[in-house]
Amino acid sequence: MDTSLLHWTEQGTERSARWHSEAGMPPPKRVVVADDTLNADTAYRLACEGTALLWRGDFQNARQLLQALARRADGKQGKAKPGKGKNKPAKVAASPTEAFHLHRQAQSQRARTLAMLLIPFEPGYTIPLRRAPDVKLACNEAYGRGEDAFVISLRELLGLVGAHEWRKTGVEIPALGARIHPHYGVFSPVRGEYVQLVAETPLPKKTGVAFDIGAGTGVLSAVLARRGVPRVIATEMDRRALSCARDNIHRLDLEEQVEVVETDLFPPGRAPLVVCNPPWVPARPSSSIEHAVFDPDSRMLKGFLAGLKDHLAEGGEGWLILSDLAEHLGLRPREQLLEWIAQAGLVVLGRQDVKPVHPKAGDAEDPLHAARAAEVTSLWRLGAA
Repeated sequence: MDTSLLHWTEQGTERSARWHSEAGMPPPKRVVVADDTLNADTAYRLACEGTALLWRGDFQNARQLLQALARRADGKQGKAKPGKGKNKPAKVAASPTEAFHLHRQAQSQRARTLAMLLIPFEPGYTIPLRRAPDVKLACNEAYGRGEDAFVISLRELLGLVGAHEWRKTGVEIPALGARIHPHYGVFSPVRGEYVQLVAETPLPKKTGVAFDIGAGTGVLSAVLARRGVPRVIATEMDRRALSCARDNIHRLDLEEQVEVVETDLFPPGRAPLVVCNPPWVPARPSSSIEHAVFDPDSRMLKGFLAGLKDHLAEGGEGWLILSDLAEHLGLRPREQLLEWIAQAGLVVLGRQDVKPVHPKAGDAEDPLHAARAAEVTSLWRLGAA
């Protein structure tokens, strides 16, 4: 998170405020004050040039302007005027790997452009704009107490408000017959197929204790506890995930079975069952929420495999829940995964596979459609060699 100062000139006076960016974006160097008189085309041109727009107009008009900027960023404004150079034919990727990197590059550019529309906050999470919503509760949940003024991108603010609604409503988990409530910055268990794998795979004999490595929302710990595992130790390093997992375990009245501890990967000791659902794609995350999806150089995956043998009880199993999307994108070959398993002194006892059912798997217009359509999520049952 970047917490440096944003500087701008307003009515001839030099001003500054704390800059807040969960994605770690630095404060924009060029800032102009904008209001309801600014049209979308001019706003988009300024944003593309790296000039931020500090909004002083009506809040709901700012939301509409952001939507207009998004339409332009997505190329939905029709054909460009002759000579303007807009809407050039997209580069055709030579491989799935190049398609992935081009897609990430486009996402990053889109995010930077849309992040140029800024909203001011007064102390106490008050937005000093006409028709501004009350976002105090959502901000307190995400950031803690707000005692000073700051500036944030409207796009990030709307994401925060959306996360607050997710937290209130929760995500229905059929394997639990209950809802899991994700917190801001903690990945939501919307990919239900991997949860179902953990719910249906036969437990090792005499599973009196299980470790859930990198528990996130705590959903897999809850599933194991509901399956009758007497004691589950869930580990996490991220403070928001720790709070989220503890909240969900409390909501489900599973605190006598599940303990959430702050540690890197494994807790002390051994267990008959050690479960891990690491990030599935070996790439660099660009925001806090992406740490649940992208694992640079497969660090967590390799760390889990390297330490698993020393934390398995005799005859125990390690359950690795992993999508093969990275293989279809050319980012990590299957042979590499099998090599890491062997190097860790492990053997594959079995594997349960399931096809994803999320909407992108069937979206032919998605830039990564071929890889997503071929994707399989697997639960690898691993044992000591």
